[in-house]
Amino acid sequence: MGTINMTLQNDIFKAVSVMKRGGVILYPTDTVWGIGCDATSSDAVRRVYEIKRRSDSKALISLVSDIDMLERFVGNIPSSVADFLKKSDRPTTVVYPSCRLLAPELLADDGSAGIRVTSEIYSRGLCQELGVPVVSTSANISGEPAPALFSEISEEIISAVDYVADFRRDDSTVSAPSRVVKLNSDGSFIILRP
Repeated sequence: MGTINMTLQNDIFKAVSVMKRGGVILYPTDTVWGIGCDATSSDAVRRVYEIKRRSDSKALISLVSDIDMLERFVGNIPSSVADFLKKSDRPTTVVYPSCRLLAPELLADDGSAGIRVTSEIYSRGLCQELGVPVVSTSANISGEPAPALFSEISEEIISAVDYVADFRRDDSTVSAPSRVVKLNSDGSFIILRP
């Protein structure tokens, strides 16, 4: 994991240990605090839907640590998308037309799924240590405002998860939601959320 400090590394290891056992975590991402789990575990993904009281018809996104991990789950990435991601000035979620190896509950009816390459140290470390994508959905009950800071997360959410990350709990930086683009099967893409 490079040069991250031992306290951060231990926090990541604890979170990953929980996810490997099918647990659900609360953690900081490159946008907002998220509820997450192993994106290949159907049981864990279903728990995230239950915690959020969200209909499973509303697909959740996943985070990956890098382009190599992304390609394992979506296949070859068109150069147009790779270039767009490299030049992006903020986190960008891409809805890919087809994905493999993810829990079926993460796929939309058409087989597509939203995935974002994260550059944030904690969420990237989770993906690297777990070795698979990590679900990322805002830490709120569905329909309620997404909390921008850890201090805004409801006790109901905190008590429902199996592990709460220590990292960035006191952070007062408010991040914008990710940009969302949809990749078409012909390699072109459209912006769904600027």
